[in-house]
Amino acid sequence: MSTIDLNCDMGESFGAYQLGHDESLMKHITSANIACGYHAGDPAVIRRTVRLCLDNGVAIGAHPGLPDMAGFGRRAMHITAEEAYEITVYQIGALWGFVRAEGAVLQHVKPHGALYNMASVDTSLSDAIAEAVYRIDPELILFGLAGSELVKAGSRKGLRVAGEVFADRTYRADGTLTPRTEANALLHDADTAANQVIGMVKEGMNSNQQDSRIHLKADTVCIHGDGPHALQFAVKIRARLEQASIAVRALRT
Repeated sequence: MSTIDLNCDMGESFGAYQLGHDESLMKHITSANIACGYHAGDPAVIRRTVRLCLDNGVAIGAHPGLPDMAGFGRRAMHITAEEAYEITVYQIGALWGFVRAEGAVLQHVKPHGALYNMASVDTSLSDAIAEAVYRIDPELILFGLAGSELVKAGSRKGLRVAGEVFADRTYRADGTLTPRTEANALLHDADTAANQVIGMVKEGMNSNQQDSRIHLKADTVCIHGDGPHALQFAVKIRARLEQASIAVRALRT
């Protein structure tokens, strides 16, 4: 039986501002990427989200982003490789402290938003992030866009890597995600998203905005927790995966 991890971005509220459907989504996912305070999250949110993961048997991952809370970490910034290393270490350390305090372990690291997309194509940034993850704990799994420079950098460093595909995003012909600023970047229908996921997991293939087929090695599937249909997507996708005899479980099991 084939297996797949189902991950979701979590802990993205801040102070009085509430975002996402964390408690409801936890019942349907196997791994959570917890915001570490730069693009979203705060100490109370981080602690609460770690506890939610433990209560629901969900594996915990760090979700470091660019220092841009106003833009939710989705605006590209010019940073050096050294800065990428430093902000990655800093944010993993913040989450690691709460995970350790709860007697748990960290499973993975997945960069967020613009940092993720930049590292997917920029070798210097991807190498810096992989170096940061390796130095903190070489047993951590590095999540990156399937086929990207980030996945390659993690492999070169000797990390276990997970090729990530997206349930709710469309792709370009080169395998990168369609930018959110472009039309049709997001999928809004749960059945369409589920069909896309099944195709990527079972066949390693997906169509794109240019109407060609691209090869993708899927180890983990992402659902964005801040999407308006996130819960509906999670329920539908998990059911379809199980109907297709694909076991849904965290990578470190």
